[in-house]
Amino acid sequence: MPSVEECRAFFSEYEDAVIFHFAKTVDRPEDRVPWSRQLEKELVGLEREVFWVGYHKAFMLFMDECRLCSQCKGSREDCVNKDDSRPGPESLAVDVFSTVRSAGYPIEVLRDNNQEMHRYAFLMVN
Repeated sequence: MPSVEECRAFFSEYEDAVIFHFAKTVDRPEDRVPWSRQLEKELVGLEREVFWVGYHKAFMLFMDECRLCSQCKGSREDCVNKDDSRPGPESLAVDVFSTVRSAGYPIEVLRDNNQEMHRYAFLMVN
């Protein structure tokens, strides 16, 4: 994990961020995994499209830890999806709760699995 200072340096290279809000209720906690995996694939595709229209530093922060693989290798060196894997915002010292609340989005800690989740991804652009 990068230090907080390294994270600040990373974010200082960007002028804007797009917040993507995804709301979902799942029947079982494990149902979140395939849903997250599909969204991550779509988000990487969107990042590529943004790159191709001229935002060459476009960088997506997933709404969760990377779930592109059904079985994670556990390290960046062994990752089989290095081109598509992305970190979650928390791993870069982003306070997601404060960030999305300041933008007017809902977010709460879920007390049980029947509650609607509010998940957020961020596309960094410059």
